[in-house]
Amino acid sequence: MKIALQLGLCPGDNTTDKAKWAKDHGVEGLELSVWGGGVPNMRKQADAINGLVPITSVCGNCDIAGNSSFDFLNPDKTKRRASVDGSAAVLKFCGDVGAVGQIVPPIFGGPVVPYLSPYMSQMELQENLMIAACKELGPIAAANKTLFMLEPLNRYEQHYLRKQSDGVRVIKAAGVKGIGLLSDFFHMHIEETCTPTALRDVAKYISHMHLADNTRMEPGTGDIDFVASFKVLHEIGFKGAMAYECGITGADAKERGANLAKSIKYLRDCIAKAKKK
Repeated sequence: MKIALQLGLCPGDNTTDKAKWAKDHGVEGLELSVWGGGVPNMRKQADAINGLVPITSVCGNCDIAGNSSFDFLNPDKTKRRASVDGSAAVLKFCGDVGAVGQIVPPIFGGPVVPYLSPYMSQMELQENLMIAACKELGPIAAANKTLFMLEPLNRYEQHYLRKQSDGVRVIKAAGVKGIGLLSDFFHMHIEETCTPTALRDVAKYISHMHLADNTRMEPGTGDIDFVASFKVLHEIGFKGAMAYECGITGADAKERGANLAKSIKYLRDCIAKAKKK
């Protein structure tokens, strides 16, 4: 289990300073984001990081022009194509920097496809569109030695994939290499009845994780039992990265940096305890 940080959470005035902070605090990976310029901007960030810390993953999706694009389930084929083509470019970048993959929630909010019952429900139509997208993007990801990772979100953000089992269902139905599962502690705390059990049930599909407490702030500020979940991850042999995706408490940059460092130490202690149990 490796502790990673989203680049934007690291203290520092620029990308290189952020990467140095991460390295100095024993962080084992950095997660980049498509926001703010898409692939060209991430390439600049990768150059600035310059191998100080490995790039583990990319969060989000954009079209070729760098605009946010989560239209995999849109009835407009032009919008669907923009999302798929944008993802293909992100996956190529992931391969170039050795990242495990791209993290993608397929849709935000409610369904946008038409209501076609009794021919097909909205959920069935969306499922078929997602499977089709995975069948196209999986081979692209595999060719670049990376993964297109589905991220289930909680019911207040995404109606379609909410549980870990939902993501696995799509992966199985697509039946292609190059598709992975992103497991997020915050969303699982809302949707799963037992996070450790859910992790065990989808063990062989987990390729990356997101870290946040139930407060959606840094681990250690809420009541999630990280030791119990890390015990399962240790038992199933998960050796991937777990990236912070959360807010950081603190009134100013100095306090936030101190609280982030404190949280990283807390998680290392949780991992050590999990391995002893």
